[in-house]
Amino acid sequence: QVQLVESGGGSVQSGGSLRLSCAASGITYGSYCVAWFRQAPGKERETVSSVNILGRTNYADSVKGRFTISRDNVKNTLYLQMSSLKPEDTAMYYCAAGRGSISGACPDYNYWGQGTQVTVSS
Repeated sequence: QVQLVESGGGSVQSGGSLRLSCAASGITYGSYCVAWFRQAPGKERETVSSVNILGRTNYADSVKGRFTISRDNVKNTLYLQMSSLKPEDTAMYYCAAGRGSISGACPDYNYWGQGTQVTVSS
C-alpha cells in the first residue's frame, strides 16, 4: 500500500520560511516523478514544483527563486524549502508521485498525500 505523508506546514509571517516534507512508503521515489501542488480556497490546484526521474526540476513562475524542491532517495522523502513567503503562498500543499518515463516525462500523478496547510500572514 502506497502512502505519502506530508509534514512541516504551519503559520508564518510574510518573509518567513518553512520546509515541507513528504515521506513515502510503498514506492521508491527514485523511480517516480514527484511534485508539490497547492490549492487555495476558491482557486484551482496548481503545480508548485516537480522533479522527474532524471532529477530535472521545474517550478511555477510564482515561486522561482524562493522555493527549492529536493528528493532524498535514501530516506525516500521529498522536500520543499520555501523562503521569502508571501501571503499569496497561503494554501493547502500536497505532495504527489507518479510513474515517470526514461525520457523524463511525467504523464500522471497517481499517489497523493493528505495535505499540509501553509498560512502566511502580512
